[in-house]
Amino acid sequence: MKKKMKRLGAMLLAGTMAASMLVGCGSASGGSAPADSAGGSADGAAAPAATGDIKIGVSIWSSTDVLGSQCKKIVDKAAKANGVEVQYVDQGHVSEQVTASVEQLCAAGCKGIIICNSADSEMTSAINTCTENGVYIAQFFRIISETNSPEVYKTACNSKYYVGAVHEDEITNGYTLVNLLLEKGDRNIGLEAWTVGDATFQLRWQGYKKAVEEWNAAHADDPATITEPVYANTSSEEGAKAAMSLYNSNPKMDALIVAGGGGDPLVGSIGAYANEGLTGKIDVVSTDFLDDLADQLKSGGMFAESGGHFCDPLFAFFLVLNAVKGNYVKEEGTFGYEILFPYLYVSSPDDYANYEKYFVNDDPYTEEEMVEMAGYSFEDLSKAASNLSIDDVISRHSN
Repeated sequence: MKKKMKRLGAMLLAGTMAASMLVGCGSASGGSAPADSAGGSADGAAAPAATGDIKIGVSIWSSTDVLGSQCKKIVDKAAKANGVEVQYVDQGHVSEQVTASVEQLCAAGCKGIIICNSADSEMTSAINTCTENGVYIAQFFRIISETNSPEVYKTACNSKYYVGAVHEDEITNGYTLVNLLLEKGDRNIGLEAWTVGDATFQLRWQGYKKAVEEWNAAHADDPATITEPVYANTSSEEGAKAAMSLYNSNPKMDALIVAGGGGDPLVGSIGAYANEGLTGKIDVVSTDFLDDLADQLKSGGMFAESGGHFCDPLFAFFLVLNAVKGNYVKEEGTFGYEILFPYLYVSSPDDYANYEKYFVNDDPYTEEEMVEMAGYSFEDLSKAASNLSIDDVISRHSN
């Protein structure tokens, strides 16, 4: 079993170890490489490099939950190392609060913003607000879908202040999670999501459904099912309710996917099953790493983790910082700078021990490395992102 899980983890990692350059609007192929010197504005004039103090805003669902607090910690460290002020606004993935957060950060004098929005539609307002105020903006854990949101995508292309996005291959992530469960023997899978219309969840859901469809096509005599999503938003209380609602509605359910939400819905779901004596009876997988994941893997509270981590906003921070300084200027009419981040994969206490050592108890980058990274060309920054792994950190820090 463990060999199968390792193979699937390797497949996931191999499928995501890549980074994109500039993406041309209306084309699936990449545009020309990003410039590393000051370039033109929307009217063709040169964009002035920033002088004096730099403040960068962070619009995030929560800076205090499991994942959000890790994001804040790494961004704070990078900001301190590079003499940058940061300001956070927690918006709870509520659309009105997401758009308001951008207005608030612009009004606070931020020269750049990194944002984890909840839906593509919010980005039209966010980009327009930043363009009007001359503030650069980049997404983390998110990217605007050219297929599903062509007008929003066009808005991003038309603004020189939309810098780009740092995100993961969400379809592969979802596909792999379900295959882990299917190979374990689970056939009745419950699905817990966080926000209706969230672009990231929609992509993960594609992967979940693809895996089930492929399995059923190849195993007609042993079919699997996955429920429609039950939404838990970003709180542990709603996560607990969603998990129990799924179980009570599907008494044969043997697995649960907690698609995301920052970690708190997962905590609530695991806690609810523990209270009902269901720990180890329902295999739980998720994309959010927990502080006590090692214990949960040992107890059966969690079956596996397959997902991204808190370094996405770090690289979005570097994208925006370089845009503010005039070092990164996207080619006119292009989407911007895109970094496709690799996933980390944890399926046993031993796996988690190394993750905990190099990503929880310590940071994967020192302050000195963060200063150096802030001066990277985009090509070098993208390469650093695609190389990030537990083995990479061990190698760098053992020298």
